[in-house]
Amino acid sequence: MQFRERCEACGLDFGRYNVGDGPAAFLTLIIGALLIALALTLDSLLAPPLWVHILLWVPLTVGAVIYGLRIVKAALLASEHQRQAAEGRRVEDEHD
Repeated sequence: MQFRERCEACGLDFGRYNVGDGPAAFLTLIIGALLIALALTLDSLLAPPLWVHILLWVPLTVGAVIYGLRIVKAALLASEHQRQAAEGRRVEDEHD
């Protein structure tokens, strides 16, 4: 998932921000832990057959990761913009 090059409303250049794939890894782990806890709770309370788990948790996991990723990446971009984050540079490079 990538951002557009510029904001349609204000013209902000999104190309200078590097959100990367870090949010995807953390989001997947967090959502996975939450959904496993919910699946185990459901299984212990109702003991549904395996096909019910598959029909319930697979689409819910995919949807939560995809839509959650949009929110998390946008929040990270907003945080970088607010703090004026930029690529790191070594001190030696500035003297050349």
